Amino acid sequence: MSDVIKLLPDSVANQIAAGEVIQRPASVIKELVENAVDAQATSIHIVLKDAGRTLIQVIDNGVGMSDTDARLAFERHSTSKISKADDLFSLNTMGFRGEALASIAAISHIELRTCAKGSQLGTKIIINASHCESQEPDVCPQGSNFMIKDLFFNVPARRKFLKSNQVELSNIIKEFEKLALVNYNVEFSLTHNGNVLYKLMSGSFMQRIVAVFGHNVEQQLVPLAIETSLVKISGFIGKPEFARKRSVMQFFFVNGRYMRHPYFHKAVNSCYNELIPDDAQPNYFLIFDVDPETIDVNIHPTKTEIKFENELLIWQIVSAAVKETLGRFSIVPSIDFDKEGAPDIPAMSLPHVSRPPEITVDHGYNPFKDGDNQLESQPSSHGYKGPSTSHSSNAMPNWEELYKNFEKSKQESLDEFDSMQSSQEPQEEALLQFEETEHEILQLQNRYLLTLSQDGIVLIDQNRAHFSVIYERLLQQIDGMNVVSQRVLFPEIVHLTPSQNAIFEEIEPELEKAGFGLSKLSGDDWSINSVPPGLDNVDVVELLFEVINTVSNGGNGIKEKVYENIAMTIASRAAIHSGRHLNDEEKKALVNEWKALKNAKYTPDGKVMANIITLDQLSKMF
Repeated sequence: MSDVIKLLPDSVANQIAAGEVIQRPASVIKELVENAVDAQATSIHIVLKDAGRTLIQVIDNGVGMSDTDARLAFERHSTSKISKADDLFSLNTMGFRGEALASIAAISHIELRTCAKGSQLGTKIIINASHCESQEPDVCPQGSNFMIKDLFFNVPARRKFLKSNQVELSNIIKEFEKLALVNYNVEFSLTHNGNVLYKLMSGSFMQRIVAVFGHNVEQQLVPLAIETSLVKISGFIGKPEFARKRSVMQFFFVNGRYMRHPYFHKAVNSCYNELIPDDAQPNYFLIFDVDPETIDVNIHPTKTEIKFENELLIWQIVSAAVKETLGRFSIVPSIDFDKEGAPDIPAMSLPHVSRPPEITVDHGYNPFKDGDNQLESQPSSHGYKGPSTSHSSNAMPNWEELYKNFEKSKQESLDEFDSMQSSQEPQEEALLQFEETEHEILQLQNRYLLTLSQDGIVLIDQNRAHFSVIYERLLQQIDGMNVVSQRVLFPEIVHLTPSQNAIFEEIEPELEKAGFGLSKLSGDDWSINSVPPGLDNVDVVELLFEVINTVSNGGNGIKEKVYENIAMTIASRAAIHSGRHLNDEEKKALVNEWKALKNAKYTPDGKVMANIITLDQLSKMF
């Protein structure tokens, strides 16, 4: 048998690695900016063309590289950050794997100019798809100047699945915000197609937050600071009245790097219980400083998921710090902290906070014990009480009495099962056949409408039916270019972040076509001057945020489907909600509009909107 296992060429191995490290242009910027920060840069400039597809240029004034280092930096697993495995547990740098530059070089054309600190002459190196084409001396300033051109040029499948320029630019801006926030002592600038999107000066953490998100955010935050032997936490948390449903500003940083941590996120959110609506979330910007030996950052390719050694204790510290801050600034009523049972946390004194939810087990419960049922005498923590009847002293029941119902004939049981199954089968054809005569339309629990068809009784979900009616009406108006906008008496202002504004500018023509009258104000603010009809009692600003999020999360072809997304969002917000009582005219109008739908069975997003109970099913019920 011939050998079948082969060693992959370096170029192929690099492309495989690039699939994990470099997912989109934003990934390239993250890796290059982190390298610039590790190189002690105090000024970093990012230049983009076509949202990074054509060009990503990152210029820094760090320590630079020598001729040899510049060439070696593009080899896999070459790094100046660590030299042995133990160094992984004492990291003080952003990068350490030595894979980023090799991965970028495998899928792009790279031109690098760099000059080491103290050198009079630098070097210029050109690499195409991991192949070094040339390296020569060059006169350039201290630092590094990376030019990444034609990203994914040799991986057409990956390039094809990139989203639109505005969506990719939005992802870049989100990544840029994370990097700029935590490195607030570094100057940053971001330019796209010749337009300067950001120009940030070094300063304090609050100054950087304001520079990124606008002056309005300062009045929404209160400072938080706590220091223990385990962790030092500093930053800002949002006031409850400024909690948001969309575009929430939530950032965790640990030792100078951004992290996602659902566990700590829940610790913060739990402190706002009963202070904010259930569907809203607070803003926060929190920086954790911990001993590098107590965390593991090498558990995810993007290094955004961090494992903490003392996760439970830090959870409690975060919770206590947020509650104390809210109370100290008189944001909530005074909090009575019970110190009984508090964990022994070294070198600190904290009020007791509730532990994260745990599963409790009643080890004394015996379901087979004679006498009274213990479920009745020992209520669970959820307030559940067992059956009020008690067991007899006999350990086993009367088996003959228990199974007397099993004397039914097999055929009788099968008939009942067939009846149940047939009652659940969809009857789409019958939904389209209605009685010619008028019948009274009933409303059940202010949620369902009941009417008659030739084959039985039709039940309609009023919310889903109205949603489908509005959706089809909007699409017809947009296709026919006959949307009549309603002028608003007082224009509303939409305040967007730069990443949201990048999406909004792309879909603004489609929004205008859908009936919105919009005008650009200064910065990233827009004015809503008119809206499509049928949006009474709808928060139009919130609706636009939903449209932005829908488009931002879409894939290829999202621009062609933006009308559908706009119509879907408008219809979901404007539809009659379950629980609303309808008068006779409203019920009749809704049922008639529902009958005229192209699909009277399912909503545009695939949910069942109507069902029929046929005459055959009714007869089997009796």
